[in-house]
Amino acid sequence: MVILKTRIKEFRAKHDLNQQELAEKINVRRETIVHLENGKYNPSLKIAMDISKVFHCTVEDIFEFIEDNTDK
Repeated sequence: MVILKTRIKEFRAKHDLNQQELAEKINVRRETIVHLENGKYNPSLKIAMDISKVFHCTVEDIFEFIEDNTDK
């Protein structure tokens, strides 16, 4: 199984942003940021790109697909 790993929380800390502030910058609800950070929601391409623009980095810097080998 493939899992999407996110570094949003880490990038928020580096840029001194709370969840609400990031949500406002990309025009989503704070709960969306919470779900993204907790791995309960995979972002649309637009949301992923909007987040990367806020942090001045690539989508790949924030999101990474990893192989979960716990099933085997």
